[in-house]
Amino acid sequence: MTQNIPAFDVAIIGSGIAGSALACALNNTDLKVVVIEGGTLPDQAPACNSCLDAFDPRVSALTRASESFLEQLGIWPRISALRSQMFDSMYVWDGEGTGNIQFDAREIHQSHLGTLVENRVIVYSLVEELQMSPNVKFLQGVKVRGIVSQTVGGDKHPTHVIELDQDRQVKAGLVVGADGANSFVRQTMDFKTREWDYGHHGLVCTIQMEKPHQNTAWQRFMHTGPCALLPLPDGENGEHFCSIVWSASVEEANRLMALDDQEFCDTLTAATESCLGNVVGASRRFSFPLRQRHALDYVQDGIALVADAAHTIHPLAGQGINLGLQDVRVLAEELLRAHRSGHRIGDLRVLSRYQRRRKGDNLMMMTVMEGFKHLFGQQSLAVSWIRHLGMAGVGQVVPLKRQIMKQAMGVR
Repeated sequence: MTQNIPAFDVAIIGSGIAGSALACALNNTDLKVVVIEGGTLPDQAPACNSCLDAFDPRVSALTRASESFLEQLGIWPRISALRSQMFDSMYVWDGEGTGNIQFDAREIHQSHLGTLVENRVIVYSLVEELQMSPNVKFLQGVKVRGIVSQTVGGDKHPTHVIELDQDRQVKAGLVVGADGANSFVRQTMDFKTREWDYGHHGLVCTIQMEKPHQNTAWQRFMHTGPCALLPLPDGENGEHFCSIVWSASVEEANRLMALDDQEFCDTLTAATESCLGNVVGASRRFSFPLRQRHALDYVQDGIALVADAAHTIHPLAGQGINLGLQDVRVLAEELLRAHRSGHRIGDLRVLSRYQRRRKGDNLMMMTVMEGFKHLFGQQSLAVSWIRHLGMAGVGQVVPLKRQIMKQAMGVR
């Protein structure tokens, strides 16, 4: 029997960026929402940026479209007041040849291309916005043990009972899996996926540079994998900080992780061709396997997947978080449209509209990124020449270059 189980309209599994953003999008409605998180929620603002280890090694490059969505949610002022770094230029060059290209926001009459924000700053800002919400309840430190679909009486639509640890249960008409790449919701509800291992690991950390980053994101493509320097706010004493994302083979990533700090800084200086002078310091390094995954379906009756639970992508263009936020935006639009019209928000027809609007865009971006990875992962002279011609051609064809920038920024 489920009548004595706490009931909600929407149960969001995962309180990361996607899950908390969806809760914010459903805030101030009469929908009852519960957010279930196995860990703990951030309860204090990030520390000041005077040292390397004060930064979260996980940093997201938010597009203008993502900025706009977070502005609509009312949290962008919170993010700006904490810590963020706009970048107005991006310089990309081929480490195996002579090709290079620079993208500048001024070419499309924009103030900047995007903003670098630490993941914990985004999550803290979202959770802070939700703390006083009358219709959103947080359950933290609670593990989901199972999801059981039940129909009651003559109702042909299922209610999902979410089994938690400590012998607790909640039920909801709609369960949203926002629980990351290894999604419990996706696996438990038997969503099929297409996936493969890149055979690479991503290495991330914060570094201190000798020279200013010039509000520019720098990315060098090498046959071993791309390495990106993403600008962060300067320190209180004028230190110049960047976040790095370095994709390398498992063997090379293990070697980089085993280096002492000075050896790592010297290796990174060489890998980036001293584009910002010497790397003079590095925080603790983290490494994680890179895997592409795409759910064949994002929805079932009363179940929806968003962000990394539905799709993961190579980090070379930093598009993963932006695709996830657009998933959240579209799903929230469809849920609220259905709710205003008196329709059941977990209805498969409602959720299928979300899938139709997002799956094609996500698949297109994943295909483009896969093409880039293969193009820049080849060492042959012929492919190197093609890369050189491609970069030079894009740089010279101004309308094409502008269109690429607008597409990447999510603006028209």
